[in-house]
Amino acid sequence: MTDTAPRPTLEAVAARAGVSRATVSRVVNGGNGVRDTLVERVRAAVEELGYVPNQAARSLVTRRHDAVAVVVAEPETRVFADPFFALQLRGISKELAAHDNQLVLLLTEGRDDHARVGRYLAGGHVDGALVFSLHLDDPLPELIQRAKLPTVFGGRPGWSGDRRGVVYVDSDNRGGARDAVRHLAGLGRTRIAHLTGALDQTSAVDRLDGYRDVMGDADPRLVVEADFTPSGGERAMRRLLDRCPDVDAVFAANDLTAAGALRVLRETGRRVPDDVAVIGFDDMLPVAEQTDPPLTTVRQDIERMGRLMARLLMRDLDRGASPEDDAGTPAGVVLPTTLVRRASA
Repeated sequence: MTDTAPRPTLEAVAARAGVSRATVSRVVNGGNGVRDTLVERVRAAVEELGYVPNQAARSLVTRRHDAVAVVVAEPETRVFADPFFALQLRGISKELAAHDNQLVLLLTEGRDDHARVGRYLAGGHVDGALVFSLHLDDPLPELIQRAKLPTVFGGRPGWSGDRRGVVYVDSDNRGGARDAVRHLAGLGRTRIAHLTGALDQTSAVDRLDGYRDVMGDADPRLVVEADFTPSGGERAMRRLLDRCPDVDAVFAANDLTAAGALRVLRETGRRVPDDVAVIGFDDMLPVAEQTDPPLTTVRQDIERMGRLMARLLMRDLDRGASPEDDAGTPAGVVLPTTLVRRASA
């Protein structure tokens, strides 16, 4: 066993700086009313002694925990396999770190997890929450509303009930889908199919609506439901070829779905893009640049979405906003999308 030096105390910092304990407390906890010369003396003493504020005591003064819950309404097997979540979490983490806040990751596997997450959010452990990948029947919005916790959602809200004060960040899913399908039509393709995402999520619904905006009353057999995963894309592509073997273009709801579709097209001897042109959605570079051929896709800035979600939450926390402060319609930020052309279409 080795002896460890005692941690420097607030009193030790006060003695070294030649000020009162109360002055040190105001400086280290971000309070006002301390002259600049004293602030510098306190900070120099903190640095010299290696003083680390006690978080519990600091919370009593600031009423902040400097921690934010990031709730992903998906099981861990999905979250850690899909690069979309890694990009969004990276953006969130960078922004929270810039505000000296900790990220607390919460995942939901089933109904029991929803109750657990709801209890945690209501328990006063975090200052706010960032929530994304919600499904239409998800109880989380109601649980968060009960907790009265400042929250920013990733994606357009699609749940029923009170949406007053809802803040969200999304991409122009419908407009991006229209751009993709118009591009395929501009290539002279006439049998353009859509492999959807999970239709209990608003992003998938919006992309389907964008497809229909362009295709109008196209053959309904050209729309096949998938689930945003490579295996779901494979299954949907096989069903599509069984239904419509003459398909000459595919708009997939995301890059992973497109990657699964490309594998099936290759297995069945169809050349891309000569026989079937393929477009995805997301522009996740680990996927889009490594498919065969490289994937034409609709780019949304996923990392920027995460950073903006965190920035909006920090803004509301800094100004002391609560969910009841804003009445009226949801406050949504919708980021633009861009078609990125590669070899698949």
